[in-house]
Amino acid sequence: MATVCSGWRCLGRSAWKLPGSGRLLLSGLLEARSRARCISSSGAGACRRGWARKGSPLLLGAAFALGGTFGLCQTVRHHFQSQAHLAEQEVEKVPEDSLQLTLYQYKTCPFCSKVRAFLDYHGLLYEIVEVNPVMRKEIKFSSYRKVPILLANADSTLQLNDSSVIISAIKTHLISRKSLEEILSYYPPMKATNERGKEVTEYNNKYWLMLDEKETMCVYPVKESRVEEMKWRKWVDDWLVHLISPNVYRTPGEALASFDYIVREGKFGALEGFFAKYVGAAAMFFIGKRLKSRHHLQDNVREDLYKAANDWVKAIGKHRMFMGGAQPNLADLAVYGVLRVMEGLEAFDDMMTNTKIEPWYHRMEAAIRQARAAN
Repeated sequence: MATVCSGWRCLGRSAWKLPGSGRLLLSGLLEARSRARCISSSGAGACRRGWARKGSPLLLGAAFALGGTFGLCQTVRHHFQSQAHLAEQEVEKVPEDSLQLTLYQYKTCPFCSKVRAFLDYHGLLYEIVEVNPVMRKEIKFSSYRKVPILLANADSTLQLNDSSVIISAIKTHLISRKSLEEILSYYPPMKATNERGKEVTEYNNKYWLMLDEKETMCVYPVKESRVEEMKWRKWVDDWLVHLISPNVYRTPGEALASFDYIVREGKFGALEGFFAKYVGAAAMFFIGKRLKSRHHLQDNVREDLYKAANDWVKAIGKHRMFMGGAQPNLADLAVYGVLRVMEGLEAFDDMMTNTKIEPWYHRMEAAIRQARAAN
């Protein structure tokens, strides 16, 4: 009996830790217990008389006690489940005021577009600096002369280069809350020579999220999902992105329409825009032919685009909305970001008409639109 009473006293002392509904149930439970004790102390005769009149007060007290105990347990369990749910939400919550982001870009660049898709979907606020593709004076501060470049101002200003490094580093930061400076040390730039003998900067581990075991299990409950995401992110950079130029510059008419779009959306002076539209369209028509040869594309480059779109849809399968399941993952965002730069052009319309990608593409549009509205 002493052990039981001790338990009651501990329960009473811990009541202040519970939410309001829990305290209310606990109060009722303690009151029912007190009544049961008083009733039992009146003796067996009183109990027998009670059975004859209104039913057993002892049984009624026990019912109150059992009901109160059940209600208390349910309340405590609901309280802790709510806390666990909030903890899960915190994993993806953006640290308030921790990052001030500035994206240096060409709006029509597919690599820049996939960074924007990632930032928009994750509700990150960022400023855009449109870079003049001729003079590039906006990025004269940088020895790295490509776009996208992302400047992140936290404790200090950090420069992130390469679209896949930007995405992996920021995603790692959102999950692990490690400092960006530490995270960037995991993506060291390495000088290499490409197949044409040109020196380039590579990041060999740029498709990895730098997470500990617990964080990795949270993001990738199934091990294969991480491998799949990395595989298709690499496919985007190594193959899909190289299909864009040969398709949008396939004919002189398409090249002119593409450069009209580029000049309209980009940052050009009046004279620069005129020359870019007509001289650039002619130049890119011939460069598109060279790219077709370099990347071993078919004579009809549309066929490679159609196959890539259908390969992607096949990889997702019939039972998933996205490769990430119910929500897009980093591979979904990369594919969407690259294909989005063709919107409004003939190549995009042909792809939508001649492949099975349209339903997935519209789901991606809706997912990013909803994410932006929510944030």
